[in-house]
Parts: sequence; structure tokens; C-alpha cells
Amino acid sequence: MGKPTGFQEFPRQAAPYRPAEVRMLDYEEIFTPRDEARLTTQGARCMDCGVPFCQSEPHGCPVYNLIPEWNDLVYQGRWRDALDRLLKTNNFPEFTGRVCPAPCEGACVLGITDPAVTIKNIEHAIIERGFEEGWMTPKIPSRRTGKRVAVVGSGPAGLAAAAQLNSVGHQVVVYERADRVGGLLTYGIPNMKLGKDVVQRRVDLMTAEGIEFITGVTVGNGEQGSTDAQELLDAFDAVLLTTGATRPRDLPIEGRELEGVHFAMDFLTANTKSLLDSKHDDGAYISAKDKHVIVIGGGDTGTDCIGTSLRHGCASLVNFEIMPQPPEGRADGNPWPEWPRIFRVDYGHEEAAKRFGEDPRVYAISGKRFIDNGNGHVSALETIEVQWVNGRPEEIPGTEKIWPADLVLLSMGFLGPEAQVGETLGVEFDARSNFAADYGQYRTAHEKVFAAGDCRRGQSLVVRAINEGRESAREIDRFLMGETTLP
Repeated sequence: MGKPTGFQEFPRQAAPYRPAEVRMLDYEEIFTPRDEARLTTQGARCMDCGVPFCQSEPHGCPVYNLIPEWNDLVYQGRWRDALDRLLKTNNFPEFTGRVCPAPCEGACVLGITDPAVTIKNIEHAIIERGFEEGWMTPKIPSRRTGKRVAVVGSGPAGLAAAAQLNSVGHQVVVYERADRVGGLLTYGIPNMKLGKDVVQRRVDLMTAEGIEFITGVTVGNGEQGSTDAQELLDAFDAVLLTTGATRPRDLPIEGRELEGVHFAMDFLTANTKSLLDSKHDDGAYISAKDKHVIVIGGGDTGTDCIGTSLRHGCASLVNFEIMPQPPEGRADGNPWPEWPRIFRVDYGHEEAAKRFGEDPRVYAISGKRFIDNGNGHVSALETIEVQWVNGRPEEIPGTEKIWPADLVLLSMGFLGPEAQVGETLGVEFDARSNFAADYGQYRTAHEKVFAAGDCRRGQSLVVRAINEGRESAREIDRFLMGETTLP
């Protein structure tokens, strides 16, 4: 695929972000305009590798994107054909092309000896070219089956399932408890990484295809602002739960009750809602302006807290991670094609270094207690260094330290879905408190209720949620019709 000798002739050139000193002054997307000449050259680097590990699990793309094919088509300048190949496997490449960590690149065969192909950049460019050229038009089903499906939750899994089910003629209604459609895509990922106009663009397209979206409604027991679970079961032929894993992991140490200690998602959600509602004029968000901010926990959510705090104008910022710092290159126990567990500098880390002169992360450190300012508000955090012994952290005596903190953001992952929706629909739970539904089948203990995405498998990637949404749609179609043509 690509140019036979391209990987030998051309170095990797990933699309740059906007300059850190510029982008952290606004909430516009961090990406730069598409450079087609560079993309053509990068497509040429895709090898005729025989077995393209990039495009399949367990280490490559969870939606089985036909990556070598559309890399080659971009190299040839056949952008419309590249879009057709991309959309065969991925409903929303405009989302994954922005926010996916790109396990495909970690499994790229070229990555054994050289930097991997810039797969994520090419994917992003293909779908944006599709929208710009007017190739992305509503695909309205030619017939309707008469079957009705309710999807509870409008994140990536719910949207993918809705798109697939609608494509074969089922009438789909998507319920979202927030005031905007998108779930994690809207309120969990900041604007600078995924513009909400991008989400709305896709929702508008799906609406034109015949999917109905109902916002501001939860599935409960008939209380105000909710729809009764039994009524939902009576009104629809099948119900799919895609509510996400929204219960955050807490840090139950001394002083946790103090004001100024917040879960990361509460901070990010309020910021985005206020930004969209009033460009922050309503003040209805948790401000980091002029505050000493500590983010506890890494990952994408921690990085997003860093980037948002910088845009508020925080006075200082540190990011604590209990794990040791990863190596610069693959460790012996982390061979290709596994996801490379290496040290990375994401957009927020680069911005913090530009603002404060150094990377904000401190590794192998654990919180001991939050310190009260005397008025019930956090003023500092006491920490202690840890060392890892037999896979567990052990405190190192004498390494205690006090860090100033007016705002502490807890970004330590999620424990599973909120239980109420599952309980009201008669769903059982697995040992990890997720909705119990076997992978590949997606059916819960209730014969009409299915579950997919993070609420079924636990916290994971947007691209895996899309895959589960697609696969659950296939099983729902099979349940409704006795057979299915969905992939």
C-alpha cells in the first residue's frame, strides 16, 4: 500500500497543533488546517506489510478500519474513495480522528523499526474533506420495518447503535438526560479537543436521516423529568442502554469533604455547559482563575483538566500520578504490537510547560490529607512519595510534602454506570458493577434490554464504544428480524 519505498524515503510528520502560547488563550480546537501535500506523503509511508496489524484487535483498531486501503487512496489523491472505505467501518471518524489515542499506530508494522504512519491525521483529514466537499449527506432508509428501538444515552456507543439500527429501517429514539445530545462527546471532552459544532453537525445529519433525539429526560420511575421504565418497555420493541461509566473513583482521605475538592467530570461538564450557554458570562462553572490547582490522576481526563485550568488563568498547576514515570521507549515487557506504554507529552502538558516552564506531572506520589484553610475550604494537600513493590504502591517514610491548593480535581477513572437505570429495567450487574451482558450478544437479563459501551465493559476508549454500539445494533436487528445484514 502507498508508495512501495515511501517508508524508506519519507520521515513521519504528524500534523502540528496550533502554538501552545496561542491556543491556551481560547477554546477553539487545537488542530491546524489540513495540509494535503503532507498527508499524501504520509499516506505513501504505509507499507505493503502483508498482515496489517493496525486494522484489527486485540492491539489495532477496535472498529477494524481498512487503514491500508484508505492510506493508499489518499496517496493516490482519491479522497472520495478513501471516504467510502473509511465509512464502511466507522460511523464517526470525525470523533475518533480527533480524540482517539490511535491504538492503530501502536500496532503499525512500520513502528517496529521506525515511527508509525500518521494514521489518525489521515483519518481526520478524510472525513473533514468529506464534509467540506458536500459528500456527507443524509442516508435515509428506503423502507421502514415498523420496529421501534429506544437508545438510552447519546454518547458514542448510543449514537453508533442508533445510526446502524436506523440504516436498516428501524425507528430509533435516543434519550439523553443532559440538555444537549452527545454524552461524553459533548460534556466529557473539552471544546479545544472536540468542537461541539462537530458533534452537532453529526447530530443534525442523523436527525435528517430519521433518528429522533429527546433531551432532558432520564429513565426512572415516573418522577418529574423522567420517563417510566415500564412505559419504555411497552412502547418499544427493544431498549439499548448506553449510559456510560459515570461513577467516578473517589479519594477518601482526611479533608475530602472540604470545599474546593471536585471530581474532574463535574469541573469539565460545568465548564463546557457555561461556555456553550453564555461563553462563561453566567459564571455557572468551577473557576480555576488565580488558583493553585492540583490535578490528581493522569490520562486524557487529567490532561483535559490541565488544559481547562490553564485557559481559566490558574496561578499554578501540578498533576500527581501514583504510577512511576513511563520510559521514553518500549520496555522489554511491552513489545510491539502492544500499545506502547511510554512517556508522552499531550496538549495540556505542553501548554503547562509553556506557561510555567516545566512539565506539570509528578510521578510516584500519593495524597495523604487535604488541609483546611480554617473556613472549610481546601488550602493545601499533603503528599508522600511511593515505590512500587510486587505491583502495589508502598509509602516512603520521610517524603511527606505540603503543596498549596485552592482547587483540587480528582481524575482517577470511573467505577461503572449509575445503577438506577439498570435496576428500573430489571438488568443484572456483573462483578465490577457494570450492566451484565455478554460481549458479542449484548443482551441483559431482560430479553428486550441490551447494553453496550462503557456501561457494559467499563471505562474505555471512544472507538471501543463505537464498536460496541455497532455490534449491539447487529444483535438487536437479529433479535427483531430473526436475521441481520449489519456487520
